[in-house]
Amino acid sequence: MRVLLLQAAVFWAGLGVASAVQSADIAPGLPEAKVIESESGWTYTAAPYFWAAGLSGDIAQFGLPEVHIDSSFDDILENLDFAFMAAGEARYDRFSIFADVMYTKLGADANTRNGILADSVDVTSKTFAGLLGAGYSVLENPSGHLDIVAGVRVWSVDTTIGFNGGLLGGREADDGATWVDALAGVRGNYFFTPEIYVTGWGLVGGGGADLDWDVSLALGYRFTDTISAVAGYRAVGVNYNNDGFVFDVVEQGPIIGVAFRF
Repeated sequence: MRVLLLQAAVFWAGLGVASAVQSADIAPGLPEAKVIESESGWTYTAAPYFWAAGLSGDIAQFGLPEVHIDSSFDDILENLDFAFMAAGEARYDRFSIFADVMYTKLGADANTRNGILADSVDVTSKTFAGLLGAGYSVLENPSGHLDIVAGVRVWSVDTTIGFNGGLLGGREADDGATWVDALAGVRGNYFFTPEIYVTGWGLVGGGGADLDWDVSLALGYRFTDTISAVAGYRAVGVNYNNDGFVFDVVEQGPIIGVAFRF
């Protein structure tokens, strides 16, 4: 029983140094190493990205028994039906506004606890997560910067669970939930050379969910003043439980992305 979730969610583009020689930021994190300001003083970054995330955790609905999913990212595309991931940022001096959008639709195999209630479980999951936030740089120098950030993330999850064999064989149910969480944390980067840098972030919060968190660390390379690329690792966890609908999962895996700055 393996499932593979390609999501959502990293924020690439920008986490840069807000000095005249280095930087730019966007959703929680992909930097570029040189600021090219518009006449208004604003800089903008757009970044599509790919997150090969494994999924583990518990899902339930309508009060039916929880089903357990535990998969790595070995079979990345096997269960994925559709995925869209992108991030963007607008930055002015020490201030930034960023957004991150992730949508996935996938089919998966799961199981009930101890395999007693069903021989196997089929899961179809549609997940949307949208983050909108703002940041302020509290530390900065020509080699890097550290931002304090806060924002809100909207989750919308719809799952269909079908039981095969066992006591629940033949039963199928569809359920969904939408909720909003408030998040706060830090993000930053450090340039080892004008081209090579490390970037990372950490966010945590809650609201509709009991717990919502997001962490990542990546290594980046600046090809030109307007194009950068990063590769690293990201993990996102959310624990939502309301009226019999349970979405208590951790998604984690490698990320790669490209940021375009203008």
